[in-house]
This record gives sequence, structure tokens and C-alpha cells, in this order.
Amino acid sequence: MFVESEGVYVTPWEAEAFVDYNKLIKIFGSKPLTESEVELLRSITGELHLMIRRYVFYSHRDFDRFLEAYKAGIRCALYTGRGPSGHTHLGHILPWIFTKWLQDKMGLELFFQMTDDEKFWHSEGGSLEEYNKLAYENILDLAALGLNPAKTHVIIDSEDVSFLYPIAIKVAKKITFSAQRAAFGFTDSTNVGMIFYPTLQISVAFLPTHLYGERVEVLIPAGI
Repeated sequence: MFVESEGVYVTPWEAEAFVDYNKLIKIFGSKPLTESEVELLRSITGELHLMIRRYVFYSHRDFDRFLEAYKAGIRCALYTGRGPSGHTHLGHILPWIFTKWLQDKMGLELFFQMTDDEKFWHSEGGSLEEYNKLAYENILDLAALGLNPAKTHVIIDSEDVSFLYPIAIKVAKKITFSAQRAAFGFTDSTNVGMIFYPTLQISVAFLPTHLYGERVEVLIPAGI
């Protein structure tokens, strides 16, 4: 989401100045993680991850709904990803560590999107081949965390778009350019690749439902 007010500038790709996270909660329409939601998670996993106990993960949208669906026996999955613009660092790995914990504790399938297309469209220079190569390097870092290989599915956009495009067509029809511009801060000089890209990112959230032919609730661990 694009936010610019009182000297704070935040987009999905950059942030300037001090970020008031409580303010972002209100703007993004998320809500603080509550004690009852923490206990709901504990009732499923048997214990709490350090990042939950210390509220490193402190805000969410529909996390409670996801957990209730899981308890009700509805099929669930995880989705997160990485824009491979460089080498992996600790800031990238923190959500992955929590994602792995959820996968282990809840036995969930993980869909991990490598957005080499997005990084190519967003960059001033650099070739698609370079970002594709970085995607493969980042995948090795991801694998080193010990994710369950039988339950982890990596999507590289430039190579696997055939899985996403049928879904993206339907997603794109539901989203107006004015909504995209308001959400991401797009301008008249934004290339059409960046304008279309969010539909591909959204599509992965529907991919498990598309693949399995049944309703699948998807949780996306990510930084706000």
C-alpha cells in the first residue's frame, strides 16, 4: 500500500523516515494481534514461537479466521515470497523462519513466489536474466532453513506464469487502475508491467484453491 503523510513515505518497495506502525495498522486496515488470538494459535500448535511471544508479528488481517478454519478442518496453506533484487539478508529471513514454524506445527503446504519479473520491471537497469539468477540463489537460502521439500512449492514468475495467468486474468478484471494507483502510488510514468504485476502476486493466494479444486484458506506471513 502507498502511504504519504506527515513526512512518512511507504510503498511496497521503499520506506522513508520513521514509520509509525500503529498508524500503519489503521491505514492498512489490519488490527493488532490480541491475547485471545495468541491463545487460539497456542491451542493448535501447543506452544508459541518467540516472534509471537514478543509480538514481532503484531498485526494481521483475518489471522483469527484462518486459525478457526484450520480447527474446523478446512484445508489451509501458506504463501509468502521474495523479490530477488540481491543477496538474502536477515530482514528477508525473519518471516521465512516464522513461516517454517507454521509449516512444521500445522503441516501446511507452502507456496513461495520469486518475483523476478517485478524486480525487472521496477529496476532502472539490470536484465531479467540477472534477476532470474538471483531468484535461484535466493532459493538456496530458502532451502537452507529446512522447509519441508514435500510441502514447499517455489514459483518463479518468469518461468511459471502459465500456472498463474488463468487466475490473473480473473483477478485483473476485478481491479481498477484507480484502485491500483491508490494502493501502490503508481503515476503516469509507471510502466505497464508494474501496473499488471499485483494481479500476478494476488493470484498465488488463489492458486491452492485452483490446484486442489476445493476451498483453501491461505495465510501470508509478511512484513507490514
